[in-house]
Amino acid sequence: MSQLRDLNPNAEIVSKTQARAVNVAAGVGLQNVLKSNLGPRGTLKLLVGGAGQLKLTKDGLVLLKEMQIQHPTAALIARTATAQDDVTGDGTTSTVLTCGELLKQADKHISEGLHPRILVEGLETARDETLKFLNQVKVEKEDMVSDRELLHSVALTSLATKLDYDLSTSLADALVNAIQCVYTSPDEPIDLNRVEVIAMARAKGSRFVNGLVLDHGARHPDMPDVLENCRIMTCNVSLEYEKTETQSGFYYSTAEEREKLVESERKWLDDRCREVIEFKRAVCKEGEVSKPHSSCINNSTPFLVSNHSLPLPLQQQTFVIINQKGVDPLSLDIFAKEGILCLRRAKRRNMERLTLACGGSPIHSLQDMEESQLGYAGKVSQVTLGEDKFTFVEDCAHAKSCTLLLQGPNEHSITQTKDAVKDGLRALKNALEDRALVPGGGAFEIAASMHLISNILPTVKGKSKLGIQAFADALLIIPKTLAENSGLDVQTCIFDLQEERQSTQMLVGLNVKTGAPMLPGDEGVWDNIRVKRQSLYLSTVLASQLLLVDEVMRAGKQMGKQAPMEN
Repeated sequence: MSQLRDLNPNAEIVSKTQARAVNVAAGVGLQNVLKSNLGPRGTLKLLVGGAGQLKLTKDGLVLLKEMQIQHPTAALIARTATAQDDVTGDGTTSTVLTCGELLKQADKHISEGLHPRILVEGLETARDETLKFLNQVKVEKEDMVSDRELLHSVALTSLATKLDYDLSTSLADALVNAIQCVYTSPDEPIDLNRVEVIAMARAKGSRFVNGLVLDHGARHPDMPDVLENCRIMTCNVSLEYEKTETQSGFYYSTAEEREKLVESERKWLDDRCREVIEFKRAVCKEGEVSKPHSSCINNSTPFLVSNHSLPLPLQQQTFVIINQKGVDPLSLDIFAKEGILCLRRAKRRNMERLTLACGGSPIHSLQDMEESQLGYAGKVSQVTLGEDKFTFVEDCAHAKSCTLLLQGPNEHSITQTKDAVKDGLRALKNALEDRALVPGGGAFEIAASMHLISNILPTVKGKSKLGIQAFADALLIIPKTLAENSGLDVQTCIFDLQEERQSTQMLVGLNVKTGAPMLPGDEGVWDNIRVKRQSLYLSTVLASQLLLVDEVMRAGKQMGKQAPMEN
């Protein structure tokens, strides 16, 4: 330390016992901040921004990202916990709680003279044995995608920790519909980008849309607002005047010549519109049943049921154009007279989702128009809310892309719901890709703690036993916090759970409403395997690294800068 001060007299150094105390205090302090938010009965935090903006949340990720954390060790723990969310989509609060509790338990032994390296070896042994135990107790489900009740329970377990229970129940059904819609096969990863989340400030319940919701509408007043039995033409062609690539201009000497020039340019656009109208008349014949083309059907998702998957017979076919490029007003007027709904300047991400939802393929040239390139939707409608206009493309046959329409009375509730929906979708994705689940409600932590003490601890010799004991005690922070946040007696709940586990040898969790032991599988409380695995690994690595720190130095180049030399 003296050598560092010789090199940099302005350095700030905290060494040995003080350094460990600083790191433990930071971990426990961050743990106490997030502790009250865990579980379905946790409390909310009100975040106030510098400009007075408010945010109500109990999501650990939002709290860690929005809070201004100045302590370097606490900031390190927060960054690691948010990385947990990036990987698995959940488990941020659990990681912070477990890491803080590991530091607290380890500090008791180190303060009595145990070397941190020996304790860390015991923690790593306990972590490896806990991960092996996790693989032993997981519940494997092969055909999970067709089990709606199980998927509903997984989604509800995730949503109920962040939202009101009644809202969570209705949203869980929407999330299950969405994940079943975008699911392809067990061997392919689930692409959640195919699920569009649209927020709409409206005092109605959120719902699932089997199709797409576009955040813009038609630009002509005479175009129809509601169409049924629709053929969808997604295209990227220009239907407006285009500027030349080189600098050019109109040159004329008389008014007649000017009129001819304008007329010839207009004729080019009219011919293109006429091609589209003739194509529409060829494919939309009155009195025919519109059957989706084979390219619109995804045979790998037979479980998706739509009320309009087959249109009614003898129903008039209609035509909808959704163009990525522009359409000029005169062309819009031509389409409106033909009863065509035309949307211009659609976003690229919506164009990609449209072909997934409705089928067909994008048309890039009017010379290549074929009926097989058209998609199908049972209903297309426009809704105007204040100054905003939305277009609903619904009831698509075997859609591979869908929309979650989140509606709420104000911005606070919509933001809170959007954060929870993101976590719920990730929970369902993790469950389907892992093809296995683990019972929740603190059941795994109770069982793992007892497994370490009864089965692993007797096989280890030496002081490393203290590390395993510390790890086993730290695991109990999850059921303890669940009981504390529910207003229950913590010690009584833990003893009841341990006794029930000892007598039945089953994974027993805590019923947060009654405080009695329960079977989480029967109550529909499930956690993700990968979230548990990642949380255990990250919290142990982080706590081990912090325990091995013997000096905290603030001695960067900026602090060691020499004063300017005098002339």
